Amino acid sequence: MTRLTLPDNRAYLRPYLSGVREGLIRDLGPTEEDLTTAQRLLVDRAVGMTGVIRLIEEYCREQGIFEGKALAPVLSANYGVFTNNLRMILLALGVNTRASERILGPLELAEQIDKEEAEKEARTAGERAEVPQDRLSSEDSAKTTDNLEGVPGEEIDDKGGEDDG
Repeated sequence: MTRLTLPDNRAYLRPYLSGVREGLIRDLGPTEEDLTTAQRLLVDRAVGMTGVIRLIEEYCREQGIFEGKALAPVLSANYGVFTNNLRMILLALGVNTRASERILGPLELAEQIDKEEAEKEARTAGERAEVPQDRLSSEDSAKTTDNLEGVPGEEIDDKGGEDDG
């Protein structure tokens, strides 16, 4: 990582810029090792641009945005250039898209399909486990009652009336 050298009176910005870098890496990575070389370069440029933008903003906060009746030269000449360059870097990194909107690569797509199939199998296995094993299916019930002729027991009136006896 290229280190941005901050003036002594702006050293308090270092934790902010480190947080920006860590956040970008987490958004893209999630670790720096997961980034391509191009992504690493763009992240470092984004942090550098952010640092310059913050220095301009700090200068304007202390000195004002006007020199006489004109806009301070640092704003009129540089601020827009740096903020636009930062925007372009962030667009190139793709950080304006949510993870759910990102197009998956072939390996990521295969991994997602495998995960969904495993979840489906787990749900199916869970549903099978919820059915009590001591209950018989309608086919099993018919098979066991067919052999009960002549076995003593109560007769059931199919018409819903009381048992005669």
